[in-house]
Amino acid sequence: MKPYAELTKDELEVLIKNLKKEYSEYQALGLSLDMSRGKPCKEQLDLSMGIMDALFSTSDLYCDDGTDCRNYGTLTGIPEAKVLLGDMMENNPDDIIIYGNSSLNVMYDTVSRAYTHGIMGNTPWCKLDRVRFLCPSPGYDRHFAITEYFGIGMIPVGMTPEGPDMEFIEQMVSEHEEIKGIWCVPKYSNPQGYSYSDETVRRFARLKPAAKDFRIFWDNAYGMHHLYDTRQDHLIEILAECKRAGNPDLVYKFASTSKITFPGSGIASLATSPNNMKDIMAQMRIQTIGHDKVNQLRHVRFFEDIHGMVEHMTKHADIIRPKFEMVEEILEQNLGGLGIATWTKPNGGYFIGFDTLPGCAKKVVSRAKKAGVIMTKAGATWPYGKDPWDTNIRIAPTYPSKNDLEIAAKLFTLCVKLVSAEKLYKEMD
Repeated sequence: MKPYAELTKDELEVLIKNLKKEYSEYQALGLSLDMSRGKPCKEQLDLSMGIMDALFSTSDLYCDDGTDCRNYGTLTGIPEAKVLLGDMMENNPDDIIIYGNSSLNVMYDTVSRAYTHGIMGNTPWCKLDRVRFLCPSPGYDRHFAITEYFGIGMIPVGMTPEGPDMEFIEQMVSEHEEIKGIWCVPKYSNPQGYSYSDETVRRFARLKPAAKDFRIFWDNAYGMHHLYDTRQDHLIEILAECKRAGNPDLVYKFASTSKITFPGSGIASLATSPNNMKDIMAQMRIQTIGHDKVNQLRHVRFFEDIHGMVEHMTKHADIIRPKFEMVEEILEQNLGGLGIATWTKPNGGYFIGFDTLPGCAKKVVSRAKKAGVIMTKAGATWPYGKDPWDTNIRIAPTYPSKNDLEIAAKLFTLCVKLVSAEKLYKEMD
């Protein structure tokens, strides 16, 4: 079929009639499918069931240094877990703190600490007239929710396949002292699956912030989440690059095993400079005596080392890669050449970024929901939930079964076609 923009009004009218008939047939199926969040599917979770057998009541629960994991202490995590997560994050174990199950919780704590007590002796953000964050957009809605919760102003930053608009970031950071941070998902970004180029990472490391307490919140959530053995994105390690650039304290780097083992009971980590670590630990000593060392030991015994984790993630890829490829094939078959949508083809991560014609995203998501397919709310990938062009939709292929995903993807493309045709028809009036 030729591009929709080349159709006459009469052709669009016939097309809309046929699409509505097909849509009614989907509605009659009584579907109830959920594509709203990037969750691992049951088969992925089953891969980690062996972690439940890594420790028994008769197991030796002592670390190599003699630490009894059943007892208090070891504020920054057991040495074996710091080695494992250090290899995962490409950082020195001495520069890592191991937390509980959620890296999002660590990010919240980090913002909260800066808000109430300041960073490394600087004025607490709550005592300043205005605090703002840069937010590469489309981006991760839960990042934006944290800053919005604390009343921190958010400034959208345009995204490209190379990463965020660095010229804009460099200018804003150097000229505005009230800008205290930036959210980043540097590898297989949420939602587009982009990975920052070498030049982008180097420019981040060489920022010259007006604010002494400016920090890059580097959420490397998908560092291990490749879809292919040979087609993989690679990042320059940001902490090492910052140290080379003379900016060792510029970054907080976050990661977790949430989509590696069990999202509700993995382990999270933060890598940063010794100065930042000292600042963080001053608060941690008040907050906790230590996180779950038994769970840390369980992960170490299950994986043994980074090679075990890499092998484990290859099994994850084998499960979700066919789902991504099927969605991409359906998008191409049903929407390719029509001129009404674009989408990304990531090499890893959990999402496909999808853009409709301007003003169509909310209507597409609404149409899909009325026919039984729930997707992430349109606009959620922008600060305050406001997509200025109403174009972006996050597709999350991992959780549904392959059969359900096929139905959902075909219905989704039908909704895109119907909403797009109606928009173009209306514009002709």
